[in-house]
Formats: sequence, structure tokens, C-alpha cells
Amino acid sequence: MIKRMILMLFAVTLILGGILGFKYMMAMGTKKFLSSMPVPAQTVSTAKADMEDWQKTIDAVGTARAVNGADISSEEPGIVESLSFKSGDDVAAGAVLAHLRDDDDIAKLKALQATEKLAEITLARDQKQLKAQAISQATVDTDVATLNSDKAQVDEQQAVIDKKTIRAPFAGHLGIRQVDIGQYLAAGTAIVTLQQLDPIYVDFNLPEQDLAQIADGQKVAARIDAAPGVSFDGTIDAADAKIDEATRNVQVRASFTNPDHKLLPGMFAHVAINVGAPQKLVTLPATAITYNPYGDTVFVVDKDKDGKLIAKQILVTPGDTRGDQVSILSGVTAGDEVVTSGQLKLRNGAPVKVDNEIQPLNDANPTVKDQ
Repeated sequence: MIKRMILMLFAVTLILGGILGFKYMMAMGTKKFLSSMPVPAQTVSTAKADMEDWQKTIDAVGTARAVNGADISSEEPGIVESLSFKSGDDVAAGAVLAHLRDDDDIAKLKALQATEKLAEITLARDQKQLKAQAISQATVDTDVATLNSDKAQVDEQQAVIDKKTIRAPFAGHLGIRQVDIGQYLAAGTAIVTLQQLDPIYVDFNLPEQDLAQIADGQKVAARIDAAPGVSFDGTIDAADAKIDEATRNVQVRASFTNPDHKLLPGMFAHVAINVGAPQKLVTLPATAITYNPYGDTVFVVDKDKDGKLIAKQILVTPGDTRGDQVSILSGVTAGDEVVTSGQLKLRNGAPVKVDNEIQPLNDANPTVKDQ
């Protein structure tokens, strides 16, 4: 029995060893076959590293604000009797915009004026009687006080009537009319918005560390989505007198000429402030940079000893960005052919095939385009 068991174990061991040996030989053959096959070239797009003028800028997003802006309303309640403007009109300071019905107020004014006239007559008569010593000085003093009170009531009523005529407090551009003739208006009801659009302010925030790089009168450029490709030139008017403790930002205000009224209050504006002198720097599309914890890299197209194109990975030091571009401070020189897309499938020394039929964006000042 023991001999049979030993023979059986020996036979099983031979069979398992044969199977494992066959598997190992198959794996080694496959590995040898795959290693003998050429690595396929990966298709990538490339771009030449250019040396360009680079102006350092401070970028921010701001909001347009009118130099003067108000929602015009009446201080007194009443019914709209007439409107003297159309939506979208440009008006001068003091121009009549609307008039509220004031018949009752005028009648009351006439009654007060009659009372004032009577007080003047009474005072004149009593002054004559005082000279004849027919009345006391106290009576004349009462007449003077009564006359002054009546005059004050007339002035007060005249002010109420004047408030029934709504005028433009400053020159500007009117918005859309919010009321109709015959409509009753409570005090404070908005009639129309009036905005002074030329010049116009743009308010924006900057980090406190950028405050030392700006000054009053410094040139500012602004762009808005409503006017692609158009740049508005302005100047810095002032920076706020304090830093926001919550964000550590400072509010800055710039003014822009706006004769065509393309900038409207409430619009978002992309603001750029040039700081320092222009420099000559190597630039690349932003898609060319691969950012890693151990260093930022690009793949440069080179040739091996057989003259075939290969990808060579290089560490670079990127600088500031503008639009779709990144400045390169070291690692790449002007004229180098750099991979702009397809880096994820590359390794150092991998063969490549260049296809530049489709190129990534490389615009210093990109704009929104219709698709």
C-alpha cells in the first residue's frame, strides 16, 4: 500500500510539473514575441514654442455702475396727469418727466394766500392804530406772528404743489416707463430709472498684495461679453480706504468713457491692469503643460538615432498665464516643437506621429464665440 501511495504522488508531481513547465514556456514565448514587436507610434498634435512680448497684468472681474443713478419717484401721492418722456429718452437735468393731479392743492394754496393777505391788512391797520396809541404793542406782535405763520403755510403748500411735478435730478438716460396716465401713485413708487452712462464706473476687487502695483490715473482695459472683441479704455479713480477683513480684498473704482452706452450699470466686466514693463518670454498653449506634484513637464518632439520621431519629457518652470497661453521661464527654448495634446498616452522616449489638423486654442485674448 505504501509503495502504491508513493508511486501515485510521484506521478501527480510529474503531471503538475509538466503543466507548470508548459505554462512557463508559453509565457516566455509570448513575452519574447511581444518584446520583438515594435511599439506603435502615438498620434499627437504639436506647436512651436514662440518668443512673444509678454505684458504682466492684474486681472479682475468687476461690475459697471453709473456715475449717477436713481429710480425716479414722487415724494407725494397722487394720480398721474401727464407724462413728458418716452422710454429710452436722454434727458437734461431739470427736465419735466411727469405731473400729478394738483387741483385740490392749488385751491388750498389760494385759500392760504387769501389768509396771508388778510393777515398783512390786519398788521398794517394795527400798526397805524399803535401810532395813535389806540392798541397795545402786544397786539401788533401777535399780528406779525400770525402773518409769518400764514406765509410759512403758503410756502409749505407751494412746496407740495412743486413736488407734484417730477423732474430729472441730473442729465442721463431713461429706462422703461413703469407707470401710466391715470394711475394712482403712492409716495415712493418708481416711475422710471435714470442713469448717467457717460462716463461710467466699473468697481472691482483686488487682493491686498496687488494694492502696491496700482495708482490713481493708471490705465485700465475692460471687456464685456455683450461686445466681444471690443476693449474699453479707462483709468483708475480711487481705491477704497480700507481692506475687507473677511476677504482681504480692496475695492477699486475705474472710470470709462461710454458715448455709445455699450456699458450699462450692472454688467459684468473683465478688467485688466498692465503692471511693469513688457518682457520677451517663451509661450506655449496651456494644454501643453502637465502639472504634477513632483514638477511640471512638457513633451518635446525629438529624433532617435534612427531618425524616428520620439517624445522627450522635460521639466519646465511655468510663469503667468493670459487667455489660452502660459509663459515658460525655463526648460523650453523658442523653436522647440512641443506636444499640445495626447500627452496622457506618452512616456519618455515613446515614438510619436504628428497630426496638426486640429489644434488646441492658443489665443492670448480669447472671446466667446457662437457655436
